[in-house]
Parts: sequence; structure tokens; C-alpha cells
Amino acid sequence: MALMEKHAILEKSPTLLLVSSLLVVTVGGIVEIAPLFWLENTIEEVEGVRPYSPLELAGREVYIREGCYVCHSQMIRPMRDEVERYGHYSLAAESMYDHPFQWGSKRTGPDLARVGGRYSDAWHVDHFTDPQSVVPESVMPKYAFLLEADLDGEYIGDLMATHRFVGVPYTDQQIELARADFRAQADPDGDYGDVEDRYPGAPVGNFDGQPELTEMDALIAYMQVLGTMVDFSTFTPEPSR
Repeated sequence: MALMEKHAILEKSPTLLLVSSLLVVTVGGIVEIAPLFWLENTIEEVEGVRPYSPLELAGREVYIREGCYVCHSQMIRPMRDEVERYGHYSLAAESMYDHPFQWGSKRTGPDLARVGGRYSDAWHVDHFTDPQSVVPESVMPKYAFLLEADLDGEYIGDLMATHRFVGVPYTDQQIELARADFRAQADPDGDYGDVEDRYPGAPVGNFDGQPELTEMDALIAYMQVLGTMVDFSTFTPEPSR
């Protein structure tokens, strides 16, 4: 009863309630934030996760520009229904080179965190060109114009340098050869061995089936790499400390 009476004093005094609330928030904030200053990295590094190749990065820019994140998330929560539908739950390390990250907060369409390799390049072309032709109930708009939007990769090195500025570990060599790698990844008949050496597991192909390198090529290259960097058949999470 005495405790309730003391609590009533706190509730009846706006000033005392404000000061007490600020004190609680301050102490809680210090407890949560202060330890981070003594950690070099708050993300557990996972084998296989790498920076995006030039073509994948260009495709990611198209993805962001067209607002795909508004209807699609890239974050599978560790809940049974999500894991059974989409695959292994998302790891923080999978987004460590994403600026900005594409987790999303709404799903009008399915989550795309594990879409890489799930469908063929031709399926993606049909889906972006006329979504209803492959998913009749889809409300997704058509993106056929991407097939006519040529890309030459002129500024891809500058884009990679900008990402390096915010922490993505692109090397001088990767930035210097960015434009060549950009084109090589979309030419399965050319010499793309160096691309695979610099970006292990990068999908290679004429993604949109046209001789020209287009925004459709880049977007599909990005789609095909999502969720493919980590081998979850051998992945074992580190024990909590």
C-alpha cells in the first residue's frame, strides 16, 4: 500500500514524472549503447558473404530506384511459417554491405532474401516484363522498359568507390577493373574467369537474352545472387557469449 502511495505522488507531479522518465531512459540508453564503443564489429562475419559485383550493384540501384522495397522485404524472420516458406532466416552479415539495407516493413509480394537461383533468368524476364503472365494474381506493375534501357557502366567504378567510403571493402583493383567486370559478367561467351575470382559465386549469363547490356540484365543479376552467398548446409551459428 505504501508503494502505491509513493507511485501516486509520481503520477500527480508532471515535473517529477518527466524527470523520472528521463532518468530511466538515460540509464537504459547508456546500458544498451555504451558497450558498443568497445566492440570493433557488432556483426558476426559469415563465410561466403562478399561485396556485390559491379553488375549486381548496378542492379541493386535499379531495384532501389524503382521502389521494389516498398512491396518486397529482404528479411526472413526466425519464425517457423517464414522459414518453411522462404528458407533459412536472414543473418545480419548478409546485409553488412547493403547501403541502405533492404529489410523492408511490408510485403505485398513475397520476401526476396532467398530468391537467387530459385527461378531461371527467362522467368525473371517474363515476370518483370508482364508479371501477370507468370503470377496471374500479381498487382506488380510492368517493367518491360528495362529491356530497352542500355547500361554502359561508365560510372560504376565511382559508385563502388562511394560504397568503399562508407565501409564496403572494395579493393583498388576491383574499382579499377569495375567496368570490365561489369561487362564480363553479362557475357557468358567471353572471359569471365576474373569476375568469378574477384566475386566468388557471382552468377554469369546473358540475363535478358539480348545482345545489349541493359538494366534488365543488371536487375536479374542482382536477383540471382540474393541469398546465395552463404552455404546454409554447412552454416553453424556462433554460440552466444
